[in-house]
Amino acid sequence: MLANASQSAKLVDLFHVSGLKQTFKKRDYIIRPGETPSGVYYIDEGLVKAYDITKYNEENLLIIRKEHEIFPLIWAITGQERHVIYQSLANTTTWRISRDQLLMAVSKDPSSMTPLLDMTIEMYRLHSERILNLEYRTVRERIISFLLTMSQRFSVKQTGAGVMINVPLRHQDIASSINASRETTSRELAHLERKGLITSKQSFIVLKDIEALRHYLH
Repeated sequence: MLANASQSAKLVDLFHVSGLKQTFKKRDYIIRPGETPSGVYYIDEGLVKAYDITKYNEENLLIIRKEHEIFPLIWAITGQERHVIYQSLANTTTWRISRDQLLMAVSKDPSSMTPLLDMTIEMYRLHSERILNLEYRTVRERIISFLLTMSQRFSVKQTGAGVMINVPLRHQDIASSINASRETTSRELAHLERKGLITSKQSFIVLKDIEALRHYLH
C-alpha cells in the first residue's frame, strides 16, 4: 500500500467532518438505476453491491464494496458515469460528500490522493483477477477460483466446519461474475456441496476444504 496511516486518516476525516451520515437497510438502493451519483460515499460499516443490468435484463455483479472503501470511485476521480447501481447487502452506514469537495481537498493536499490511488489499484487487481478467472475452461473451476478469491478479500469467519465467506452471495451474482448461466452455476455448486467441499446457508458459503478446492485448479 502506498498511503500511510496519517494520509488515510485525513481522507476519512474529510468524510466524517464535512459529510452527511446516512444509514441504509439491507437491499436499499444507494444509487438507483440510471441515477447520477449525488456524491461520493465512504462506508463506515456494511456491504455495498455494485452491478449493472445486461441487455438480457439480468444483474451483472461488478464488485462488492466493504467498510473503509469509497464509491463510486471512478466517477469520483474522472467524472465519467457508467450508470452502475449500488445497493446495500447488509445494514450499512455511509458518509457522503460532493465530488467537488473531494477534488478540492485533493487539490489543496495532493497527498490525500494516495489512499484513493491504493483503492484504485485494488479495484484494478480485483477486475484483473476476474478476467484471469475466465481463462479456466470449466464452470466448476471458475466457481472455485471465484470462491477462493472472495474468501481472501473479505474478513472470513472461522467456523467449526470450515471458513465462511462473510458476504451473502446469490447464485446469480456468482454466475454473472464467472460468465455462466445461473442454472449451470447452481448445478456445479450443488456438486461441490455433495462432495463435502462447501456448504451454503442463506446465501453464505462455507469453504470446508480449501486445499481440496485449490487442487481442482492445478
